[in-house]
Amino acid sequence: MDYSIETLAFDKLETDCVIVGIYENKQLSPSAESVDKISQGVITQLIERGDIKGKNAEILWINYIPNSPIKRILIVGLGEKGKLTAKLYRKALSSTITALKSTSIKTVNCTLIDSDVNDKETSWKTRQIVERFNDAIYQYQETKSEKEPKLTLKKIQINALAVEKERAAIGLKYGVAIARGIELTKFVADLPGNVCTPTFLAEQAKEIGNNFSKIDVDVLEENDIEALGMGSFLSVSRGSRQPAKLIVLNYQGGTKESKPVVIVGKGLTFDAGGISLKPGAGMDEMKYDMCGGASVLGTLKAAAEMNLNINIVGIIPSSENMPDGDANKPGDVVTSMAGLTIEILNTDAEGRLILCDALTYAEKFNPEVVIDLATLTGACLVALGRVPSGILGNDDDLCNDLISAGETACDSLWRLPLWDEYQEQLKSNFADLANIGGRDAGTITAACFLSRFTEDYRWAHLDIAGTAWRTGANKGATGRPVPLLSQYLIDKAGA
Repeated sequence: MDYSIETLAFDKLETDCVIVGIYENKQLSPSAESVDKISQGVITQLIERGDIKGKNAEILWINYIPNSPIKRILIVGLGEKGKLTAKLYRKALSSTITALKSTSIKTVNCTLIDSDVNDKETSWKTRQIVERFNDAIYQYQETKSEKEPKLTLKKIQINALAVEKERAAIGLKYGVAIARGIELTKFVADLPGNVCTPTFLAEQAKEIGNNFSKIDVDVLEENDIEALGMGSFLSVSRGSRQPAKLIVLNYQGGTKESKPVVIVGKGLTFDAGGISLKPGAGMDEMKYDMCGGASVLGTLKAAAEMNLNINIVGIIPSSENMPDGDANKPGDVVTSMAGLTIEILNTDAEGRLILCDALTYAEKFNPEVVIDLATLTGACLVALGRVPSGILGNDDDLCNDLISAGETACDSLWRLPLWDEYQEQLKSNFADLANIGGRDAGTITAACFLSRFTEDYRWAHLDIAGTAWRTGANKGATGRPVPLLSQYLIDKAGA
């Protein structure tokens, strides 16, 4: 999709469609007023006739405008003026692109950055237009022999006043970068497990490194992983014929002396549960257990496209978790890179087994902060649903910064406690700790497990089990938490 900023007056604008917003109580946005004047008051007439009320996300087409270079007008309701929140603005954008998808329109001029969104300025609104539109037009086609018809929509102009052009251009730059990162994340996560293997993920990382001079990529093979003493990580891959990979992307956007932000993403390209086999129904969706790793790829790509002045390291421990004669067994004890021994009570709690060694490995980069993200526990989905991701951590400032970034990006987080009392559930008679803590507080005890390997630095854990994937008829990856992480990095870079 081609996105651009446009500052032409509406009477000189040639486009298949112009999108304007109206509020309830017959109030027009500034752009709607301008378009209404050059269209002989057609918008006002339709409002007076009661064809549209201005309720949020309400849509009305005007398909013929006499004596105008504008061929169509798409009116979108914004709700009550003065009460347009960030989420309501995004809802209005979503209804707009949904209406456009079913048409033969090729070019659109969107004026919705003149909407009054509470506490949001031009660059944020521009970003949201790009992110919401790009998310909605994403089509997975890779493994289909009969491709779905491609959208005719090719070009989206974002209309801005001349005085706002610079801010809009910044929003466009960041919006396009984040949208492309989300698109990569969704694409990789939607691929089937026989295509998206640990080796494939490593190849994707190398491709990113080839495209951006500031990113160096290093892929550690199983012998390298063994030499590092990552017995916990390697125990998970024993049941698979696909070799494990430890994928490292190093983005050098800051000074050599600057400590990096390290982002660790769980990269389980398929999770059958191992010997603790999952139920067959819905197991196909376990290809999404690498959404954390996919989000690391998408976030690093977005950061590089934005050219952020910050150092970032992305780490993806990648493996499959399969049942096999050599696979982990309940009761096995393995030794982590940190030297802690782990009793495996459930082989389906494997994500923490690969993450703990990756988190220990993260120390070598002398990080400012470490953030891990993983589709880790079904308990998080039960507790929080699919609206916020869960966050736990050992540093209040880091957690608060991430929560704030999530609010800005509309990619929300909800913090859960990480209290010492929960550590009691991980006690083992045969090892330093067990890999599960029982039925109670499953998301918290999983984070407690990881916290044992993050004591020497500031750390936060994002459980994205409920937010990285849509299930049901529209099942597929969401691209979260790329928007949240991108906003956090923008904030850290002072951009």
